[in-house]
Amino acid sequence: MNSSGIIHIAPWQLGLASVFIVASIVVIWVMRFGLGKRLAWAAVRSYVQVLLLGYVLSWLFHLDSGLMVIAVLLIMSGVAAVTVSRRVGEVPGKIMRATFAVLFGVCVLITFTVTGLIVQVHPWYLPRYVIPVAGMVLGNSMASVAIALERVFRDLDARNDEIRGLVALGATPREAADASIRSSLIAGLIPSINTLATAGVVFIPGMMSGQILAGTAPGVAAPYQIIILFMVTAASLFSSTAAILLVYKHRFNKLGAYIDKGVRELSGT
Repeated sequence: MNSSGIIHIAPWQLGLASVFIVASIVVIWVMRFGLGKRLAWAAVRSYVQVLLLGYVLSWLFHLDSGLMVIAVLLIMSGVAAVTVSRRVGEVPGKIMRATFAVLFGVCVLITFTVTGLIVQVHPWYLPRYVIPVAGMVLGNSMASVAIALERVFRDLDARNDEIRGLVALGATPREAADASIRSSLIAGLIPSINTLATAGVVFIPGMMSGQILAGTAPGVAAPYQIIILFMVTAASLFSSTAAILLVYKHRFNKLGAYIDKGVRELSGT
């Protein structure tokens, strides 16, 4: 422990924490889930990526360039968009372009509202604040968009006959898809509402825990955590809503008719 009360993690302590992953792999192997290699690879990736992130952030925090910060946000948004398109697995090129635009737009809007208007950092691009906040916005938005798109596509297919009937009776694609869009957005928003309702009672949120472990007084960490909770809730809702409204039309042709799964597989769309 140093003079500021922070306990630094030594390499042997980091290695000791790996016992949790090893134990998980053993359970997976015993239960024959077939996910052992996937979990091990994910753990190795997280180990390398997070350590590299520490070094990269240390370098970025010393930069005095707003353009460099914007470039970092573009790269982060691009990686998030690729991840979403791979997870959804349908019309990947179109989904990737739409989700990139949505994620970057929401990231810039929410991040700079928090850092510039609420926290009031100076200068506006101060990497020490902007990049961690943007990371939380993008991480939560990416998960929400992926879940929302998966669910809306699945629900549209489940309502294939109903949607065809609605379109035949004169409904527009937006009207025919409305029930699927609403149910997907509601399902995506419920976890955020539950998190807001239980934070501080059932669990201590991650950012507040991290600040306390780093030596910040709980009374100072709590307001930051409230801002983050509100921020990620809005980011999740804005990004999933915008992504669905941009992407659901790909299930309809130019005449407004629903394209069923068989036709999509034959045409490769």
